[in-house]
Amino acid sequence: MMIKIGAGDLGPADITAIAAGAAVEVDRDTLARCESTYRAVEATHRRGAPIYGLTTGVGDLYKAPVGEAAHDEIQLAMLRAHATGVGEPYDDRTVRAIMACLLVSLARARSAVRPELVERLAAMLNRGVVSIAPAQGSVGYLTAPAHIALVAFGAGQARHGGAVLPGDVAMRRAGLATDGPVLREGHAMISGTYEITALAALALERAATLVDATDVTAAMCLEAVRGNTRGWEPAVQDLRPQPGQVRTAARLMSLLYGSEPVAANRHHRLQDALSLRCVPQVHGAARDLLDFAGRTVTIEINSVTDNPAFRTTEHGEVEVLANGNGHGAACAQALDYLAIAMASVANMSHARLDRLTNSSLSGLPPFLSRRGGAESGLMVLPVTAAAMLGEVRQLAGPSSVHSMVTVAGQEDHISQGVNAGQKLLTLLDRAAGVVGIELLCAAQALDFHMPTALGQGTGAAYRALRSAVEPYESQTELSGPIEAAKQLVLRGARPNSVAEPAR
Repeated sequence: MMIKIGAGDLGPADITAIAAGAAVEVDRDTLARCESTYRAVEATHRRGAPIYGLTTGVGDLYKAPVGEAAHDEIQLAMLRAHATGVGEPYDDRTVRAIMACLLVSLARARSAVRPELVERLAAMLNRGVVSIAPAQGSVGYLTAPAHIALVAFGAGQARHGGAVLPGDVAMRRAGLATDGPVLREGHAMISGTYEITALAALALERAATLVDATDVTAAMCLEAVRGNTRGWEPAVQDLRPQPGQVRTAARLMSLLYGSEPVAANRHHRLQDALSLRCVPQVHGAARDLLDFAGRTVTIEINSVTDNPAFRTTEHGEVEVLANGNGHGAACAQALDYLAIAMASVANMSHARLDRLTNSSLSGLPPFLSRRGGAESGLMVLPVTAAAMLGEVRQLAGPSSVHSMVTVAGQEDHISQGVNAGQKLLTLLDRAAGVVGIELLCAAQALDFHMPTALGQGTGAAYRALRSAVEPYESQTELSGPIEAAKQLVLRGARPNSVAEPAR
């Protein structure tokens, strides 16, 4: 798969594809525009025009002039001073996503970097040079991109060919140049929202998959406890046509198409509990926020968040655009909203899980035990899920409200967008564990209805789980099945060979 950089706008799916290993190619016209901007800013600099981060220091040192003789060394020193990440490094997929966002931004030809540097970043992605970038220490920008930039200029550390190497060695083995930054290239590579945007793109993919999977487990639960679909039918959605709600209800009905348990139990009870009846409303609200976050992140991917940026006027002069586009509020707040929505999805999953294992609510054997008596069955699975749900709820609190004053008061409002992204990714991992346990229990509950024809989507998910996990017996240790179910949820609760139900 090849992703073209500079020929048109990219979306979160393109960033996640690059993160997963897709190759990139930079558009020729884009490189020509980068060359033009670079030469124009170079000429402006020679004329002595003040340019933040080029002729001055950064942050509160914006008033401190940089001598011409020390110019290139200052750019590299700036990267070293900002490479302050601590703790465990990001995995390769996350670093590649950050590199992709950085590359797309520089290719907008507004940052005054050489086209050779743009091509170098693309080649690093294509040849498997992945910077070692610690994941802690960023309030929204600067830190991880600094570690990435150091490798591009032959410093820092990188992974290449399965080994961790000094940056210059990794680049040399990949056949890439390592000459140092010129003009303002060091500053350009650290001053945007690349890290937040990358985390957001990765989180969007996982959140969308998780909502899809939880639709499936909810539908399986409804079959298992002899619920009805009256609250999911189109006439109900017409009364309150929130877009996500309408889409979710249609998907649920499609998942259950052909279900014998649903057809047989339409009048089993007048109405179901909210954790079943209101799946379209709760999952739909999450989908609406996913749409909102997706639009926000798409704009961010294709934006210039460098400060300053440069524009060539109709008279051929360079206009220096000092700005605050490096502030990550837009993505940080979108991520916080999405964390709240996904916590609600996980809460509802756990409520259904209780219904599945509580015989007074399900009408099934206590804790879905085949033998009954003193056998615990799946009694403790809701406890495990409760522990993970506790983490989900803790992680749902917003990061973006925790602004602090930094850099001697010059950067006195920060987004905490990196924390928001990392927190959401952790939340989604724990939520997938909760939903995986619901999947495990729903399949065990459906075993008591067999033989029967399940819905087209729920049946596919049931078979996918049963191909990996046998029905529970008293001699089974449950940690392995829990992990297998979680991994199935992370794939959307269906095998790759099963097509998405018609919407």
